[in-house]
Amino acid sequence: MTVALRSPSLLEALIPVDNAPVDATLQSQFRKYLEGMKEIENAGIRKQVEADQILSKYENALAIRQFLMTNLVKTPGTDIFRLRIPVQTLASNIDKMGDFPFKKPEEACYKGPTLFVRGIHSHYVADDVLPVIGQFFPRFLVHDIDCGHWVISERPEEFRQAVVGFLKDLEQ
Repeated sequence: MTVALRSPSLLEALIPVDNAPVDATLQSQFRKYLEGMKEIENAGIRKQVEADQILSKYENALAIRQFLMTNLVKTPGTDIFRLRIPVQTLASNIDKMGDFPFKKPEEACYKGPTLFVRGIHSHYVADDVLPVIGQFFPRFLVHDIDCGHWVISERPEEFRQAVVGFLKDLEQ
């Protein structure tokens, strides 16, 4: 969303996923995930199954654990996994991660087609922020999916269908 508002000419369309152009308080589970990631970082794991075993202590849902593990990369020259973004960097910035840099819709507007995909069991794109979305993104649509915040991981096929449908409609 920030790229679209700062440099709208770079985009032909925009698809935010379970995020809105407002400051949001991150759910408490994010701190729990950081604990799991720190444990992974300290364990010197060599297999993703080891990371999954660690994360399973912090998150029951396999889809969410798999999403979190997309941050794992091999340390160059070794077979040890590390996190793409160091846990300390995430931890020291977690209180700001839910902030949106634009506060005044009259100062920035993206007039391209925009599809907001939201999980109906998530609080990040509530109905009461739809008017604010419309001020920043006047050509927006909303597609609801029966899941929580981790839309792509929880309902990948429904997400894919929503995106493909939106893009096909743009071609017409």
